[in-house]
Amino acid sequence: MSVENPQVLKPEERDVPTGAAALAKGLYLLEVIGECATPPRFKDLQAATNLPKGTLARMLNTLVLFRLVRYEDSDSTYRLGHRLFELAHRVWESFDLRGAAAPVLDRLADETRETVALCSVDNHEILYIDQRSRGGAFGFRIEIGRRAPLHCTAGGKTLLAFAPPHERRAMLDGIRLERFTDKTIVDEEALNADLALARVRGYAISLEEHVEGVVSVAAPIFDHTGRAVAAIGVFGPHARLSNDRLHTTGRDLMEAARRISGNVGAMPVNITPQPKLRVAGESDAECVLPWGAHLAEGPVWMPHEKRLYWVDILAPSVHRFDPSTGTNEEVVLPRLVSAVIPCRSGGIAALTQDGLEALDFSTGRLTPLVDPEQDLPDNRFNDGKCDRLGRLWAGTMRLDASKPTGALYAIEGDRSWRRLADGFFVANGLDWSPDGKTFYFADSAPGRIYAYDFDLAAGAIANRRVFAEMDPSEGRPDGLAVDSDGFVWCAIWDGWCVRRYAPDGRIERELRLPVPRPTSIAFGGPDLKTIFITTARIRLPSRVLAQAPFSGGLFKAAAPVAGLPASEFAGR
Repeated sequence: MSVENPQVLKPEERDVPTGAAALAKGLYLLEVIGECATPPRFKDLQAATNLPKGTLARMLNTLVLFRLVRYEDSDSTYRLGHRLFELAHRVWESFDLRGAAAPVLDRLADETRETVALCSVDNHEILYIDQRSRGGAFGFRIEIGRRAPLHCTAGGKTLLAFAPPHERRAMLDGIRLERFTDKTIVDEEALNADLALARVRGYAISLEEHVEGVVSVAAPIFDHTGRAVAAIGVFGPHARLSNDRLHTTGRDLMEAARRISGNVGAMPVNITPQPKLRVAGESDAECVLPWGAHLAEGPVWMPHEKRLYWVDILAPSVHRFDPSTGTNEEVVLPRLVSAVIPCRSGGIAALTQDGLEALDFSTGRLTPLVDPEQDLPDNRFNDGKCDRLGRLWAGTMRLDASKPTGALYAIEGDRSWRRLADGFFVANGLDWSPDGKTFYFADSAPGRIYAYDFDLAAGAIANRRVFAEMDPSEGRPDGLAVDSDGFVWCAIWDGWCVRRYAPDGRIERELRLPVPRPTSIAFGGPDLKTIFITTARIRLPSRVLAQAPFSGGLFKAAAPVAGLPASEFAGR
């Protein structure tokens, strides 16, 4: 294991005052431990620091004595100590948020040429505590000290979305959903659906909901405990800030907010690090629909229609694509949707943040069927497929993937359900081997595809083992599908590729893509030898999008063998 981090300067590379060399080495050692991807052992630290064995041992013992470092007997590793957490509380108590955010506000105002503002919650309202304006005479100005409603401003919706559920409930109970424009959301169910979208995106948007003609986007700033304490937003006229620009700005605001959060010692969970760049033009697949979806997912081929259905989780919308003509139909839904399921009785069902629902594609009407997690409002369903008896298997995850609250469910045709496994961060792609004896299931956060023994008659899984695992630097496993030879195809999020794994877990080949975030795959076409690949642009900064402009598009590639047909849900 390599623990050396080029961002940690060695003592000799710094201007250390005379007489402070030993202290500098100790602080350097503390930084190295903090920057390790996994807790290091003594030999790892020795290799990273090149400190003599005796010196390193004395320094570690001293850091442990002062509780700045702790030693874990169970695996002989060193970790940052609890004393640092205690000190972080003291830092935050005296921290000047405006001072930390000031250079970021200046930079964003110069880059966007609009108004950038910092806000926090005060007495069930938004309070603007700092701002920079570059919008000129036709811009939107915000005065420091001004107050605004929570439910219809980007900053307010951001802080509502990222508040713990009980605090969000208390804040909503303390306000009146007043209408300011004809676009203000005043229905609580619709507002909660919008807040869920913000939680998944990482930023909130207000489309003329507070002031006519003015749009805004904001991202949360976290303190050292991971609590959202403020929001940073960009405001301007709709004529200049198009929807596409708002979403691009939102992704840049997330990076800016992380920078401010880092200034206060915050360590928010981030399972989607920025992807490594690749040479433009490298691709083994063709973009057949340059749609620019936020988070395209759940492709499924409907052979009787000769169409590919897919979803954009964050639009939220369901799509029907005709590969023979290149036309794409879209129906916008009122809440998050993650997958479409064909039904034996005809029609389709959808997995949403409210469970399994029947969907009328022509109208977008959703009819609830069953919700195994109605007591978990911060969870949503993610991927799902049916086994050969028509039983639906589907996984769930927390909206922001910050905790392992996800589970795997089996839903019968009569709508009864069972929880088969839990403890997942991002329950994702799933499918079965051609003989139906092996079930594959991915949890994206730890980078693993699991294999289980599968009993079709009983609808049971057993003997979980790791089928494939990848280092975060390679990307993370997302949606998957099995071909007729039993090989597992998996979209590699942040990996710029789709991988084909042999039944023994060996990587047999890769399909290169010109975008970093493929999300899922489906076999389609008359012979099931076309691989359709959905992709995403969520949380990609503008510098990456400039190199990968087809992010969020639909791709296709030729498969060496046919895939397996999608099974239909036995109920409706």
